[in-house]
Amino acid sequence: MNNETTTLISLKEAMKRVDHKLQALEAQFKELDFTKDNLTQKFEHHSKTLANQAAQYELWTAVLSFKFTPMELNILYSYVIEVLIRLHTRVLEKLPDLVRGLPTLASILRRKVKNKRIRVVWESVLEEHGMQEEDITALCTFFVAHGNKAEHYIAKVRQMYIKDVNFMITNMVKNQALQDGLLKAVQVIEKGKAVRAPEEQKSSLEELIPSAKS
Repeated sequence: MNNETTTLISLKEAMKRVDHKLQALEAQFKELDFTKDNLTQKFEHHSKTLANQAAQYELWTAVLSFKFTPMELNILYSYVIEVLIRLHTRVLEKLPDLVRGLPTLASILRRKVKNKRIRVVWESVLEEHGMQEEDITALCTFFVAHGNKAEHYIAKVRQMYIKDVNFMITNMVKNQALQDGLLKAVQVIEKGKAVRAPEEQKSSLEELIPSAKS
């Protein structure tokens, strides 16, 4: 075997070793990319979780720090409970075969997570009323916080005490999510449907959400 042949064999072996190293590096890069994507997803999920927790904390703080008089609180409560009852009733109208299985609004909120049929109907009912999930979160938070001590006032009584409930809400409720939810509740009860903001364009009370009374 001459030197030229030996050199050629050595070159081929060297190329094989280089090729193996490149394949190993490619596998490592793929693994790193997978790890990076996985960490990015976890980070985004964690960030969303923290943001949701912060928003929930701010909402609860706002609900529990109300400066309303008992009469004003009762008026707000009246709108909140009436709109929650209306939403619950409307869902049952669309799902008559599930009436016994959805005795409360809380049962709808729980079951819609895993039941697509209930979720679709729930979303259509919200759309009918010009509302969104964030509004329901705010209203349910209000109900849980004040439902055990507030009283329901009928429409005539509400009008006797407060002439402009919208002004009262915008003037005294600083948390935007809670303000939006309360304003929409008033609009739904007074007009039948809430008017969405421009950026959004793009049976007893205890039976409704019994856990709040426990």
